[in-house]
Amino acid sequence: MSNMTYKLFAGCLTIFLAVYSQAGRSSDEILEQYKSLFSQQQKEFEKQRQIIIEQGKEIEKLKSRLDSLTQQPAGQQSTSNRADKGAEQPDSAKLPHSKAVAAQPVDKRDDHQAQARAESGNLPSGPVGQAPPKQNEKPRPPEMPRLSDSVGGVLTRKGKIVIEPSLEYAFTGGSRVFLDAFTFLPAIAIGLIDIRQIKQHSLMASIGARYGLTDRLEIEARVPYRARFDEQRSRPVSIGAAIDETFNASGNGLGDIEFAARYQLNSGAGGWPILVGNLQATAPTGKGPFDIKYARAQGVPGAVFPTEVPTGSGFFSFEPSVTALYATDPAVFFANLAYNYNMGSKQKAIDGSGDRYKVDPGYGLGLTVGMGFGINERSSFNIAYSHRHIFNTRINNQTLKGSQLDIGQLLIGYAFKYSPQTTLNFSFAIGTTEDAQDVRLSFRVPMVF
Repeated sequence: MSNMTYKLFAGCLTIFLAVYSQAGRSSDEILEQYKSLFSQQQKEFEKQRQIIIEQGKEIEKLKSRLDSLTQQPAGQQSTSNRADKGAEQPDSAKLPHSKAVAAQPVDKRDDHQAQARAESGNLPSGPVGQAPPKQNEKPRPPEMPRLSDSVGGVLTRKGKIVIEPSLEYAFTGGSRVFLDAFTFLPAIAIGLIDIRQIKQHSLMASIGARYGLTDRLEIEARVPYRARFDEQRSRPVSIGAAIDETFNASGNGLGDIEFAARYQLNSGAGGWPILVGNLQATAPTGKGPFDIKYARAQGVPGAVFPTEVPTGSGFFSFEPSVTALYATDPAVFFANLAYNYNMGSKQKAIDGSGDRYKVDPGYGLGLTVGMGFGINERSSFNIAYSHRHIFNTRINNQTLKGSQLDIGQLLIGYAFKYSPQTTLNFSFAIGTTEDAQDVRLSFRVPMVF
C-alpha cells in the first residue's frame, strides 16, 4: 500500500471515530467538528498534490537526460553519465522524506526496465572519440597552404565566393658571360667577351576571385599589377674597358590576366587518392619583352640593354595539370603533374630594324611533390619540391639551341585560420637551379563570402 493510500485510509478512519465518539452531542458541535476535520484533510490533500507535481517535474528532467544520452556521440556519453549521477545525488538529498519516498518507482520491474534502457544508451554506436560520419557529406580535398595556383588550398563550396588579395616579391641575381666572337686556337677569341651582373627585383599585387559552381567545380579569375626594377652592370674584357656600364630600368603596369578552373575527378573512396583536374589560361594583357625599348651601350660595342621592363610574357599560354592528394592522419601527401603550352606569334626584332620574326616559346613539363601537415585546428604547413623543364625556343621554325631552361624550387608554405571566413597564407620558394629565381615570397588572404 502506497503512502498516499495509507493517508487517505487514516483520514477516513479518523472521521469515523470522531463521529462515533461524538454520539449524543448537539448537532451544532458535531457540525463544527466535521468542518475542522475536513479542513485538515483538505490541507493534507493539497500538500500531497504539490508533492505529485514536483515529482512529475523530476521525472521529466530524468527523461530528457536519458534522451540526450541516447542521441549524443558515444565519446561523450560516459562523461555525461558521470556528471548526471553527480548532479542527481544532491537533489535527492535535499528532498524531504515524503518526496524521497514518492520518487521511488511503484513497480520494481519498471525500475529494472528503465535501468536497462539507460545502460543500453551508454554503449558506443561507433568508434570511441570520433563523431559519426554524416551520410550526405561528400569527401573533399583537405585544406593545405597554397603554394601555387594549382597546388594547395581547397575547392570552393557551391554558391560561395572567395576573394583573395595577394602580394608577391621575387629577387633574381647573378653574373653572366656573353661571347660574341670566334676562336681559332683554344683560349684565343676574336670578338666581344662581355661579363654582366644582373639584379632583378619584382613586386606583384593581385586580386583574385573564385566561385564554386558545384561542390566539386570552381572557376577563378586573377588580375595582377606588376612593378619591376632591373640593374645591369657590364664590362667588356676583350677590348680593355676601364669602367663598368650600368643600366637601370624600372616600370610598372598591368600584368597578364589569368583564368582557371578546377574539378574534383573522384571521391577518394576505396583507398584511392583524391584527383583534381586544373586548367589555367593566361592572356597577354601586360607589356611583353618584345614591346619594350632597347638602347645600345656607348662604351660596349654591340651590347644592347633594355630601357623598360616587361610586365607580361607576351604570349597566350595554357596549362592543364592534375593534382593527387592522399590523406593519412595527420599528414597529406600530394603531387602535381603539369604541361605548359605557349602559343607562338609574330614579334618585332629588338635591334630596331623593324623586322618581324615568328617566335614559338618552348613548351614545358612540371612536377611538384610534397607533404602537408596539420599542426592544430587553425595552423598547418607544407613542404614541397617543384621542377619545371622548358624546351628550346623556335624562331622562324628554327630551333634556338641552348634556350632550354630548368627551374627547380624548394617550396614551403604556412596557413593560419584567422577566422571561419579568413585565412592567412604565407609561402616562400628558394631556387635550386641557375635558371630559377633566387627567392620568392608570397602572402595571400583568402576571404569567403
